Amino acid sequence: MPVRVVTDSTSYIRPEHAEELGITLVSLGVVFGDESFRELDVKDDWFYERMAATPKIPTSSQPSPGEMRAAFESALKAGESVVGVFISSEMSGTLASAELVAADLRSEYPGADIRIVDSRSNSMQLGLAVISAATTANAGDDADACVKAAEDTIARTRFLFTPLTLDYLRKGGRIGGASAFLGSLLQIRPILTVEDGLTQAFDKVRTRTRAIERMIEKLSEDTNSGGGVTDVYVHHINAKELGEHLVSLVEPLVDCPVGLSPIGPVIGLHVGPGTVALVYRTHDPLR
Repeated sequence: MPVRVVTDSTSYIRPEHAEELGITLVSLGVVFGDESFRELDVKDDWFYERMAATPKIPTSSQPSPGEMRAAFESALKAGESVVGVFISSEMSGTLASAELVAADLRSEYPGADIRIVDSRSNSMQLGLAVISAATTANAGDDADACVKAAEDTIARTRFLFTPLTLDYLRKGGRIGGASAFLGSLLQIRPILTVEDGLTQAFDKVRTRTRAIERMIEKLSEDTNSGGGVTDVYVHHINAKELGEHLVSLVEPLVDCPVGLSPIGPVIGLHVGPGTVALVYRTHDPLR
């Protein structure tokens, strides 16, 4: 049975790349007061300009059940299995919503094959897992193989980022193990990661320059211990020049292209503008 891969907008897979691979995207939302917008319909520049001009940090919302249902039901009506790979269940109710929709559809479509995978992350750490599942599906493999491909990729990726401030994570309640840094922010520059589905402390240094150096050092360490890297992405949140600078530092160190990918509104409002990040996949498992 053919397989349709579904994910959410926080994977930040480019829409044209998703279309090329046959990936269906469902959109989380951003909310300014009583105005709500689908993330996929919002331009990053507009969003960050409005956020800067708004006293209260906007909030995010999970995809509507109707949009999730439409994505799954379209595949079922086409005679396809569904593999949904979504943002960490510790960060969003998106995966729980997908499970509820899947349960309803299984009762309506006898024999419906719908698998839900918790990526335990977001951004291109999620995106790489989705791309692996979709590539496997396009090779003609079944849903079991697609789920395994996503899970194998999750075990071989790392997500490191350094925000300008922890204020956004703190106010949004997404700080996880990084709360250990809150008492000494004037003296340190935090480096964070995502492990076990949550934002966690990775390291702390004195300057932004040193934070970037430390992330690159970890990439090199994982490259050596992990049998090399197969994919590398640089993320930025409304900080394109800094992202391009990080790309220029990383490119000479790896044997694969380095993608530059902006992080959109939903993750951006929780982490804050000025953030720069590295996401990469190694040949061998990291965990």
